[in-house]
Amino acid sequence: MASLKDLRNRIASVKATQKITKAMQMVAAAKLRRAQEAAEAARPYSERMGAVLANITQAIGGGGDAPALMTSTGKDDVHLLIVCTAERGLCGGFNSQIARLARDHIRRLLADGKQVKIICVGKKGFDILRRDYGALILERVDLREVKTLGFVNADAIARKVIHLFNEGGFDICTLFYSQFKSVISQIPTAQQIIPAAQASAAAATGNGATAVYEYEPEPGEILSDLIPRNIAVQIFRALLENAAGEMGAKMSAMDNATRNAGDMINRLSITYNRQRQAQITKELIEIISGAEAL
Repeated sequence: MASLKDLRNRIASVKATQKITKAMQMVAAAKLRRAQEAAEAARPYSERMGAVLANITQAIGGGGDAPALMTSTGKDDVHLLIVCTAERGLCGGFNSQIARLARDHIRRLLADGKQVKIICVGKKGFDILRRDYGALILERVDLREVKTLGFVNADAIARKVIHLFNEGGFDICTLFYSQFKSVISQIPTAQQIIPAAQASAAAATGNGATAVYEYEPEPGEILSDLIPRNIAVQIFRALLENAAGEMGAKMSAMDNATRNAGDMINRLSITYNRQRQAQITKELIEIISGAEAL
């Protein structure tokens, strides 16, 4: 049984931890509002970008003027996975859920005899995936020094992906991230961004893009500029969704940790008081017994 001193030290330690988790919860709550506003502001732009791309894709079809990013290589042998997670932990199962979705996708592709390549955006996803699929990871994008996510960060990742595609490095690219719904709900999502023709088909279905437009310059020339921009926009949205989801998950996790610390302090305090009372009773019995013996 622990001594009274050990119990006092344990209670003091848990109280200090409780202060830290409470402070982290408040910091996450303050950052969540800004991150949520940024994510919600990016959604209409990315969705409309997808709708415009879908409309132009329908107009041009699969003709010879279609860029390679739209039609891909015509094969699906090599798959590139962009797995976006957080740079830090202490946010519950946020990172592990995204990594689990990516891992299940990797298993299915490998079972079908496909070749898989991975780009990890975020330290936590890299740490999880490298245990089983370290040989498949091409690169890890480090954003720990970035205080505020900007389009330039997503554009840099998009340029790397497009350069790899132009070199014949892959046929299909899928983006993994967590879509923010609420503080307690983040939905792991897999979104195909290359080839753009298949990616925009869902947008056309969801938005009912049936209007007829005339384009200047030609649709093929527009797509050559629009598709790389759309890839960067979708990656940027994924990063913003992840930032909001991370803060929401961290806020919820730190709130649970603070509550658990309070429960532990109560249990330890009860144990301490009972042991202290038993020790005092024992000392009183010894004093009374000694007095009677005299």
